[in-house]
Amino acid sequence: MRSSTCVYCFARKTHSYLDLDTGLDFDSQIVVKVNAPELLRRQLGSRRWQGEHIAMGTNVDCYQRAEGRYRLMPGIIAALRDHANPFSILTKGTLILRDLDLLKQASEVTDVGISVSVGFTDSQLWRTVEPGTPAPERRLDVVRTLTDHGIGCGVLMAPVIPFLGDSPAQLRATVRAIAASGATSVTPLVLHLRPGAREWFMAWLEHYHPYLVRRYERLYAEGAYAPKWYQRRITRQVHELAQEYGIGPTRAGMSRRIAAPSESAEPVAPATPEPTQLTLL
Repeated sequence: MRSSTCVYCFARKTHSYLDLDTGLDFDSQIVVKVNAPELLRRQLGSRRWQGEHIAMGTNVDCYQRAEGRYRLMPGIIAALRDHANPFSILTKGTLILRDLDLLKQASEVTDVGISVSVGFTDSQLWRTVEPGTPAPERRLDVVRTLTDHGIGCGVLMAPVIPFLGDSPAQLRATVRAIAASGATSVTPLVLHLRPGAREWFMAWLEHYHPYLVRRYERLYAEGAYAPKWYQRRITRQVHELAQEYGIGPTRAGMSRRIAAPSESAEPVAPATPEPTQLTLL
């Protein structure tokens, strides 16, 4: 079964644990844990379970195409709801809207955090680097719909792709679109190239943008992550744009939904966001 095939996906390496190729096999073979809802419900009901937060979608998307066939997430969300267990979901998919009613029910009894991944709004870049995923504007429609239904939704602006999606104009266009969707927060994350993903991405780069290969080799010469100076620069630019458009980075304890100010309320200057450096896993 074909999956979403982002050429930069760091989850590619996990396919090698199953003796599958991190390139073509990752793009065409997917492993489904069909009894996940039952196992989760059993775990949540165990006396040893302390109600820890459960984060979903931090390695592979739980709302990719296979979920349309296997329908595992409704059972998972229902189990979390029934046990009032806090959870979060990160997705690039639009299928999450199918489970909107369950998410609303869960949010009434526990802390529910939703984030959608949108690293850029350039349609040409999306078609080549994120084939099989919904278009960025469709993902932002998800943010808008969730927020309209009382479920605050942040955006993980990831990945910011060096030399292809990081110009000031591109960053501004992306943050502007994120703000227009009603996102409660925006958190930038620069592309990182771990083993498994690095080889596949560099092959893609050689095919589509060969003039950038040497620049990437220099930028990522020290390992999987871009230099700290570059990451700080992108973080600062995105946070400044976010402040300009009235949104900010995710912070502990912040409201998941920003209420519209009353007409009589005095305008309040937004707090200046502090630089942060984030990683996934």
